[in-house]
Amino acid sequence: MPVEKPLDRVARRVNPITPRQTLFRRLDHAARSSLPVVTTILLLLMLNGPLGLPAQAELPPATMLACVFFWSLFRPRAMPPLAVFLIGVLADLLGQFAIGVSELALLAAQAMALRLRRGLSQQGFMIVWLAYALVASLCTAVIWFMQSLLTLTIMPPGPALLLATLSIGFYPALAVFFTRAHRGITDPDPV
Repeated sequence: MPVEKPLDRVARRVNPITPRQTLFRRLDHAARSSLPVVTTILLLLMLNGPLGLPAQAELPPATMLACVFFWSLFRPRAMPPLAVFLIGVLADLLGQFAIGVSELALLAAQAMALRLRRGLSQQGFMIVWLAYALVASLCTAVIWFMQSLLTLTIMPPGPALLLATLSIGFYPALAVFFTRAHRGITDPDPV
């Protein structure tokens, strides 16, 4: 039976090959970890511009909801609750809804995504899309209820239904883009 030397035990515990933390590695890590929040904010700002699209008023909240759900489900550390809250504040300041409505809806979507994360992260796209449809419908109902409560009148359900439909309909296109970005974040140099 061979005798184990003390240095062998130490060498097994310490990973001998660790890359040096250079400035470029730190910048790369910061860029990768901030990609979900930055893309969500850029989409929000871009869709609030004068694009002349039909139903343009419903596009920013629909894409925000899809972004928050996707990144909270597949990369929750990159979409922290504080960032979700600040995205909601920005959306409300841009005139989407009354102050507090977007924040509540986005945080509710994030909470539901985090709750469903363990079961959904290994499922196929159709199951995730159905779960998102349920989450988007519930969040749209919360938005409609909060708007009705804040204005003290029952709001017409048409815009809320359009928001839910657009959000559910745009999710597959956004998910394709975000899945490619997620793979790029996880493995930047595919072999």
